[in-house]
Amino acid sequence: NRRKKKDDNVLEIPSIPNPFPELCCSPFTSVLSASLLPKATSRKKQVIKVYSEDDTSRALEVPSDITARDVCQLLILKNHYIDDHSWTLFEQLTHTGLGRAIEDHELVIEVQSNWVMEEENKLYFRKNYAKYEFFKNPLSFFPDHMISFPSETSAAVSHSGILQMFLSSSTYPEIHGYLHAKEQGKKSWKKMYFLLRRSGLYFSTKGTSKEPRHLQFFCEFSNSDMYMSLTGKKISGAPTNYGFCFKPNKSGGTRDLKQLCADDEQSRTCWMTAIRLLKYGMQLYQNYMQPYQGRSGCSPLNVTPMRGISENSLVAMDFSGHRSRIIENPTEALSVAVEEGLAWRRRGCLRLNSHGSPIAMSNMGMSIHRSQSWFHHKISREEAQRLILQHGLVDGVFLVRDSQSNPKTFVLSLSHGLKIKHFQIVPLEDDGKLFYTLDDGHTRFTDLIQLVEFYQLNKGVLPCKLKHYCARIAL
Repeated sequence: NRRKKKDDNVLEIPSIPNPFPELCCSPFTSVLSASLLPKATSRKKQVIKVYSEDDTSRALEVPSDITARDVCQLLILKNHYIDDHSWTLFEQLTHTGLGRAIEDHELVIEVQSNWVMEEENKLYFRKNYAKYEFFKNPLSFFPDHMISFPSETSAAVSHSGILQMFLSSSTYPEIHGYLHAKEQGKKSWKKMYFLLRRSGLYFSTKGTSKEPRHLQFFCEFSNSDMYMSLTGKKISGAPTNYGFCFKPNKSGGTRDLKQLCADDEQSRTCWMTAIRLLKYGMQLYQNYMQPYQGRSGCSPLNVTPMRGISENSLVAMDFSGHRSRIIENPTEALSVAVEEGLAWRRRGCLRLNSHGSPIAMSNMGMSIHRSQSWFHHKISREEAQRLILQHGLVDGVFLVRDSQSNPKTFVLSLSHGLKIKHFQIVPLEDDGKLFYTLDDGHTRFTDLIQLVEFYQLNKGVLPCKLKHYCARIAL
């Protein structure tokens, strides 16, 4: 009883408040549970370096489970770019001359973990307009002579039918055709007949025979990644410039690469698109339909877009009279826009120079285009083709550059039909005024900006309208 009374007296003594609570653990959490509970500490952060086309770079501290799409979203928000779902993280292996677009759902830290320490590999942030283009127009990606359907399928397959077959787990179209394969351990290449099936990639040992006894397994894709060859002819002596290869995730070097080469760009695009669908399947479709769905906490993905008004809610207005009116006729709206643009140019034909004296707009037309994102100064034909290829061979991808053969002219490089075409822009002088033309003077423009704006609205002599420009962004 005496001991119990003593304990009661101790309990009645008021506790002294702790003047430094931040130095102590929470009274509701034990030391043992504190080491087990926090999930945030398990998501370690690492620093990655991302480059742009002009070789400027930016370092980002990101969690270990961040996806490629989340990294793109971070850079879009930090640089105040408009997100049109075409921004892509691109992996370039400098030593082997290989590159690929990292899929939106792939973990960036896992991609970097496969790099060899001695190699100076890079991550690039750029646009790739062809990333999901096959979902919009699959018929142009799979030509009839390269694709075969199961016997129970009807001969005429619709637009959605091709996609359903590629994404289905039961049926899968067969891709077939000739490819050049680099023989293992040798410098020589051999042309063989290949077949792509759900079980993997095979080649025929006897012509174009598809009999099981003549088919030999080439590779499967679960433990390897597919890369495009950027310098195939120079490094590995490929017979054409349309090479691609398969690199194991834990590769020891170039000896483990399985290198292939197609005869043209259409064939290479078909093979690479079909293999992407075979490897990732429905995941690609989910990336295409839900481009912003990322891991929680990786990036502020639920940010209100910069443009809150839909383009469908915009209308053409006429303010020339006493009362404004909506222009409902599309033809009238286009003509009014052209007239307004010409009037703006006439009003601005006289400018003030640094000394306050007027100068003619025609003199400024010689250099006004150099500030445009679509203009690339002195780049070669091969460099222009490489830039367009990196941005995706979608109809309408273009750039304007100086001509190397004729210093006074310019060249419009344009992608159409999985090919890159070049059109010469010739300057003409009439009555002391300088004009630019693509069609021997039938259509004339005062400067290159007006020319590009016209062909963005009208096809004219070009095979298609100008749609996406290749720009050298800066981070």
